[in-house]
Amino acid sequence: MDFDLPSQITAKLAELDEFIEAEIKPLERANMQFFDHRREYARTDWENDGRPQPQWRALISEMELRAERAGHLRYGLPKSCGGQAASNLAIAAIREHLAAKGLGLHNDLQDESSIVGNFPIVPVLDAYGTPEQKRYIEGIISGKMHLSFALTEPGHGSDATWLETVARRDGDYWIINGMKRWNSQVARAHGNLVFARTSGKPGDAHGVTAFIVPTDTAGHNDSAILHREGEGLMVAQRFVHENRVRQAAASVGAARYCIHEAAKYANSRIAFGEPLSRKQAIQFPLVELYAECELVRNFVFKTASRMDRQDPLEISDMVSICNFRANRLACEAADRAMQVHGGIGYSRSLPFEHIYRHHRRYRITEGSEEVQMRRVAQYLFGVRGKRASA
Repeated sequence: MDFDLPSQITAKLAELDEFIEAEIKPLERANMQFFDHRREYARTDWENDGRPQPQWRALISEMELRAERAGHLRYGLPKSCGGQAASNLAIAAIREHLAAKGLGLHNDLQDESSIVGNFPIVPVLDAYGTPEQKRYIEGIISGKMHLSFALTEPGHGSDATWLETVARRDGDYWIINGMKRWNSQVARAHGNLVFARTSGKPGDAHGVTAFIVPTDTAGHNDSAILHREGEGLMVAQRFVHENRVRQAAASVGAARYCIHEAAKYANSRIAFGEPLSRKQAIQFPLVELYAECELVRNFVFKTASRMDRQDPLEISDMVSICNFRANRLACEAADRAMQVHGGIGYSRSLPFEHIYRHHRRYRITEGSEEVQMRRVAQYLFGVRGKRASA
């Protein structure tokens, strides 16, 4: 058994490194206000509900345009969408590799923009969308016609089968009633992927339907349904399974960055007449994190590889293990990096607070870590006939 990444993946990583140095780093250096201690102020329009500043969005768009011209942006997308149909393993390796470089324009944490685009809804539209709905595919990739994701509600998040938004037929149309919260990318969206119960009772997995709702429409007919009536959560599961593993890979990469930066600083920082790295109180926590990082990294890659060979829904427990362990690891590593660096590590002069804050949300989004652990427990204890995959 060979645990090394395939040569075509390592070659792609090297190609991306060259592209970053040639095309992205010069652009980043010319716009350092978005990456140094001024980053939150420069990126955020505080007087407009905290939405991204137009200049920040424009910089991301330029990065994506350069990545598109170089053939990287669509690397993970199906060939029918102009992509190269990269494997789940390849995308996981790329997400981990880019995050391990630290904060930068090549791979932003705030909205998950990257030189290798993260478009988890695009394969779903490609697989289940009507020709009319597939118009969003090119719009999402180009940023000119976005589709937001409306699953979470004020009263429901990880318990998606209990959502309160309902839709009922009215002749040839549907009337949707409810309230959503945390609609990803809704500020610039032209359509909203709204999940609403159309049949069954609260708690039933079947009976929730996914509707593509144009943001400027007054009513919707059957053409608004993505896939089939009552099977919206299956659509959502495909979306979140891909994203959970990708988030996990990014978290491992961020953890690796924090651990190595802390070790480097501990070697150079002189305290009590010798390097900090001589102190076991500094060594042992970082050793624990380093060991955990290697274990989780390999498990993420193993799971991504399994996803290339079988339905991800069949190995949900492995996906959940990746998600909750890696996201927790990133937070612990960022916190330890702050502690090792002392006051300067806590300040915005270094990126650790930014890494902590944005990876901390992954322990809540795509299903909270408690829900991920509950999923693993179902497989471990054989609930409803499930069997552990790992």
